[in-house]
Amino acid sequence: MTSTSSSSVSPSGSLAGLHALVTGGGSGIGLAVAGRLAADGATVTICGRTRSKLTDAAAAIEARTPGAVVRPVVADVTVEDQMAAAVAAATNGDGGLDILIANAGGSLHIGPFEDADVTAVRATIDLNLMGTVLGIKHAVAPMRINGGGAIVAVSSGAGAFPHRHLWAYGASKAGIDHACRCAAEELGADGIRVNTVQPGIVDDELMAFITAGGPLMDDYLENMPLGRAGTVTDVTEAVRFLAGPESAWITGVSLAVDGGHHLRRGADYSRLFG
Repeated sequence: MTSTSSSSVSPSGSLAGLHALVTGGGSGIGLAVAGRLAADGATVTICGRTRSKLTDAAAAIEARTPGAVVRPVVADVTVEDQMAAAVAAATNGDGGLDILIANAGGSLHIGPFEDADVTAVRATIDLNLMGTVLGIKHAVAPMRINGGGAIVAVSSGAGAFPHRHLWAYGASKAGIDHACRCAAEELGADGIRVNTVQPGIVDDELMAFITAGGPLMDDYLENMPLGRAGTVTDVTEAVRFLAGPESAWITGVSLAVDGGHHLRRGADYSRLFG
């Protein structure tokens, strides 16, 4: 069953007074994370490229959580000026930012190396890796104003171990993990923590073409000890932990949230085509 609820966990209010930015916050994991942060009291700004999707997402969160404040901002994470503006829009009255969830991403290329569409490969790297890098770059100054902050990037199991024919996406996600480790080392003195989550296959609207069933989903299930697709809540709770005060002494971590998939082998995306 597809789940887009923010969480089944009761709100704690532990993020009250904090300001957060969630990229790709109009759907899927980003929407669920934005809802979870808002339910715990944060003022949340969501950004993406489609205004109507963002407006609908903000309204849905506010309807679920009376008193929630969710601000939609149109921005393409690959365009630096737009990313800088989104970060600025998410800050508090003093120019500070507490939380960045670098979630926007996707795959524009699937296939073997010898048939690679170079334009699609570059676009995948730009969206995933550079979109995350730009978010971190522009979050540093407003987080420093606050005396620290938490950055959580959404990576992927595909960046940690090979998934056949998903190498462009995987390489860009591996870049996110390494960039975030470097950022964690560099920014720790500023009180800025940087971590990533590595989701496995999640049953949301973006992955429905896989989770609906077929040879590729069978391959996923065969290689997950827990034997089921993830839900957005599975990932959201991991992100919420890394973004909040509960993880105050954790930085530079890449957390697999994948039903144990990382213990076996990656999925074979050639099964999509034959």
